[in-house]
Amino acid sequence: MADGEFNDEFQTYMLVVAHPDDSEFSSAGTVARLKDAGRRVVLIQVTSGDKGTSDPNADSAELGRTREAEELEAARRLGMDEVVFLRCEDGALMPDLSLREKIVRMIRTHKPDVIITHDPYRPYALHPDHRAVGLTTTDAVYPTARDPLYFPQHYQEGLEPHKTAELWFFGAESPDKVVDITETFDRKIDALRAHRSQVGNMDDLEERMRDRARELAADLPFELGEAFKVVQMRR
Repeated sequence: MADGEFNDEFQTYMLVVAHPDDSEFSSAGTVARLKDAGRRVVLIQVTSGDKGTSDPNADSAELGRTREAEELEAARRLGMDEVVFLRCEDGALMPDLSLREKIVRMIRTHKPDVIITHDPYRPYALHPDHRAVGLTTTDAVYPTARDPLYFPQHYQEGLEPHKTAELWFFGAESPDKVVDITETFDRKIDALRAHRSQVGNMDDLEERMRDRARELAADLPFELGEAFKVVQMRR
């Protein structure tokens, strides 16, 4: 399904991603479209990417601070409304109750209509952090965040159960929603370039991203796209 517009009922979108730059590589053009359409967009950054380097002498804590600053700059360039850093350990994520509670807390706090995250079911999805975040987010949405007896301590903080309407998985093998990012592609590249520690030496970044976006929009009435698998959650 190609989509040039967004559901008027959905006003708050929340991305839940493993590492700084995951949201920009997967969804920055869509985020820019959402902001142009007046939607609220919140980013939940599960790790700070403090292992994301090929330099064995790098300081992990300093790298984490650098990557958080890069993510904040990327979010500023896209006009995101809020970025939350959970600061879980990079490379050590598990789809367990501890991580689920953190994500449920974010869902109950921000009350998203749509959550965008990694597809944990894609065959041969190799990064364990991506799988863990995608699976835990899915488990957090249904049934945990919506039913009151899960994590009842949240009530002491004034957090009520919340029903998210849709999950959008990026990186899916068989996407069924392609968002037209032809007019926002340059903003996607601008946001990606904020991640200097990760893409600073990629001379072919724009070419690679354009080729992929063109491939995702093949046979559709626009040039460039970002693709998602949509799962309906409300019951």
